[in-house]
Amino acid sequence: MKPTIALVGRPNVGKSTLFNRLTKTRDAIVADIPGLTRDRHYGHGVVGEKPFLVVDTGGFEPVASDGIFHEMAKQSLLAVDEADVVVFVVDARQGLTPQDKIIADHLRKARRKVLVAVNKAEGMPHQVVTAEFYELGLGDPYPISAAHGEGVRQLVELALEEFPFEKEGEEEDDHPKIAVVGRPNVGKSTLINSLVGEERVIAFDLPGTTRDSIYVDFERDGRPYTLIDTAGLRRRGKVFETIEKFSVVKTLQAIEDANVVVLVLDARQDISEQDAHIAGFILESGRALVVAINKWDGLDRDLRERIKGEMERKLAFLSFARTHYISALQGSGLGNLLSSVDEAYAAAMAKLPTPKLTRALHDAVAKHQCPIVGLHRPKMRYAHQGGSNPPIIVIHGNALDSVPEHYKRYLEKTFRELFKLQGTPLRVQFKQGSNPYADRKAAPITKREENKARRERRFRKKKYG
Repeated sequence: MKPTIALVGRPNVGKSTLFNRLTKTRDAIVADIPGLTRDRHYGHGVVGEKPFLVVDTGGFEPVASDGIFHEMAKQSLLAVDEADVVVFVVDARQGLTPQDKIIADHLRKARRKVLVAVNKAEGMPHQVVTAEFYELGLGDPYPISAAHGEGVRQLVELALEEFPFEKEGEEEDDHPKIAVVGRPNVGKSTLINSLVGEERVIAFDLPGTTRDSIYVDFERDGRPYTLIDTAGLRRRGKVFETIEKFSVVKTLQAIEDANVVVLVLDARQDISEQDAHIAGFILESGRALVVAINKWDGLDRDLRERIKGEMERKLAFLSFARTHYISALQGSGLGNLLSSVDEAYAAAMAKLPTPKLTRALHDAVAKHQCPIVGLHRPKMRYAHQGGSNPPIIVIHGNALDSVPEHYKRYLEKTFRELFKLQGTPLRVQFKQGSNPYADRKAAPITKREENKARRERRFRKKKYG
């Protein structure tokens, strides 16, 4: 079991910068704006041969009684409760503040090992910069620079010195990664909390609450999953803040990183052009897809029928994906949703044997031949799998550059039905055989061949006139 290090402190003291330094990633969004991180953000770190988990938290505002800052404080307290070691990050440039003292009181009550990290101490006398932080009563403060890496390794080694380590084998990453995406305020975070069974991410009635992509591991019926909570995607013309632009990039990266995407739509809003754009990007990325229409509870029958009609009309290109009508807040319909996720994941990662693919191709051609284009009819010889997530089927033959689009769709439908590839896009690619003699020049005619040809012409002329 890896030990867990939680990073806590006031807003804008450099916790996310330290998180990125420890995990050797750029997973946490970093900017000179207080309150940027809101949810608990987990990552993996290694110092020497010692692995550990690190948790980034939002700015700790324990005096906040309501609103988003109150929710952020709850997330920080949860991170402290589940941590083995707490690194309390303070700001060397601002010095000791009343807020730091309040946080220190909370940490003393938590009864966890606490290390005070005095960040942004680069270029400053260490004894001078740490002196006032002894007043917190949490032991020796340690000067570091998260941005430059100064003192960070020593801090982590000190945090982990009491924990025994065993060399672990590499874990196989064979469980589904599920990205939950959609427009702002459609219930993505509420859906994740309902699936996990706890307030893992902040669900607040404010568009744009989630800014980062939060990875959440959980288990259902003995099977592990990784959920990815993402920021809501708005139309490009409505994205003005730099932070929101970063959030959009993180969401698109999460889609690329996922195996299955759950597209969440709001049943109480019309299906918009932006919903179609998001679905189109998922399709282009080749990710398996499940559609969840949220806030279905309490709607009358006429409204439900109208929404289903809109789905068939505006998102007809998602016919390969299963659609579920759920209530994330009430927890209804979530079991069937995960069943469809499992089905889509299995389809996306399916192994398709070459003999069966080739047999299916020949049967499809025999049932409905490809139309003649120009002087030739395309000839399809055999098929094999060219990749997974999404499944790619490569067809070899002659004159395949003239296969019409509608026939390609016919082949896709045939393969999908035969191999039960429900929930995943399917790509059919054509690879045309080349003529091995195309670049060869004809050998010059010898004198002997020329005399032979002349004799044959004379014979034919004499015989046939």
